[in-house]
Amino acid sequence: MHPQQAEIPVMEVKLKLLGELESLGFPRARAVRALHHSGNTTVEAAVNWLVDHENDAEIDQMPLVTINMDIESPQASDITEAIKTKEQELRDRVRINKREEEKKREREREKERIRAGKELLEAKRIAEENERQRLLAFRKAEKEEEKRAREKVLQKLELDKSERKRALGLPLTSQAVKPSAPIIQEKKNSLPVKSVKKADRMRECLRSLKHTYRGDNARVKRAYQTLLIYVGNVARSPDEEKYRKIRLSNPKFQERVGNLKGGIEFLELCGFERSEGNDFLVFPREKVDIELLNSADSLLKSAITNPFFGLLEHVRED
Repeated sequence: MHPQQAEIPVMEVKLKLLGELESLGFPRARAVRALHHSGNTTVEAAVNWLVDHENDAEIDQMPLVTINMDIESPQASDITEAIKTKEQELRDRVRINKREEEKKREREREKERIRAGKELLEAKRIAEENERQRLLAFRKAEKEEEKRAREKVLQKLELDKSERKRALGLPLTSQAVKPSAPIIQEKKNSLPVKSVKKADRMRECLRSLKHTYRGDNARVKRAYQTLLIYVGNVARSPDEEKYRKIRLSNPKFQERVGNLKGGIEFLELCGFERSEGNDFLVFPREKVDIELLNSADSLLKSAITNPFFGLLEHVRED
């Protein structure tokens, strides 16, 4: 005997049962092992054993066989029916497992949809709160600006009244109204010193622009609106390079901002810098100051909507 064959086990099978299994399409090696391990009882038992052990490592290794021809086996029709029943059970089991897996995946998808919905609602709430705070800050700044403008109008009226009385030789019964110090102090405390100084310079720049072109309100308003677009784009999308670069030779830019006294100066106060041989205004990403841009945004909106804006700073010159 060959040395390797000595290690192969000897199995006893019934000849008739073996023939029936082979007629059903099972390989001889598998049929022999199934009959031996199922006790050579029935073809159905052998089929059940094959279903349970089809992944065994040695399932296709042919053993030595001792044939037993004395025992009868069931009819082929019974065997076929048993096999069909077993196959149906397997299919049903697979279908049930797939259905359970699909239900599990659907539950996970529903959890993910709920989580994403909560995150979206939270993001929306935060955005709305930020917008509300921004509007409150803008309205506060606008009211302060209007209050200062009214005080300066009253001051100018008192001064004019005093001058007329003095010219007529009448006694002076009232003093010129002074601007209220608390408002100025509150403004100083509301922002860092650097931002306050820049904000004051930007306000003065806008007032000077309005005073210089006071005979052309449409041109002034268009300049303010154009500056508001440039500032707003950078504040909303600081990472977008296209919003941080302006070609100085652009005809529309020159018409609306570039040719106006104070237009480019205002953009430079916001953070734009001349570069590439003075051909462009560029806003370096690392120098974007959102707080300063928000201040510029509020100033521009006040300049557009407040009829007193820029009216009083040059009143003595008039």
